[in-house]
Amino acid sequence: MKSSLAIVVAALGLMTQVALADDEAAGEQSFKKCLPCHAIGEGAKNKVGPVLNGLEGRHSGSIEGYSYSEANKKSGITWNKETFLEYIKDPRAKIPGTKMIFPGIKNEKEADHLWDYLKQFGPDGKKK
Repeated sequence: MKSSLAIVVAALGLMTQVALADDEAAGEQSFKKCLPCHAIGEGAKNKVGPVLNGLEGRHSGSIEGYSYSEANKKSGITWNKETFLEYIKDPRAKIPGTKMIFPGIKNEKEADHLWDYLKQFGPDGKKK
């Protein structure tokens, strides 16, 4: 009985890891929409938009060397999943006056996968 339970627990853990990897892979695909303006990973540089390394827990308007709009700098946002999901649906509605011109990602599952992809990068661009 104990060995059967251990197998079930191990299988559930593996399924969770596979699901998370699938979410991150789907998020990486979705990130292609962001690539014209943003970079992520080791060696990423600001483009039209700031690098997205270390997004989770970062204050909006805080990347060194990027020229943010006043609206973005004064938004008071600290990025987390909830804030990001609200923002990415319609960036200009969340931060009126932002320079970001993007129609948004309305599909919640896609936005969720994108967050899963982004949050895995630390401030140095390395995967956590």
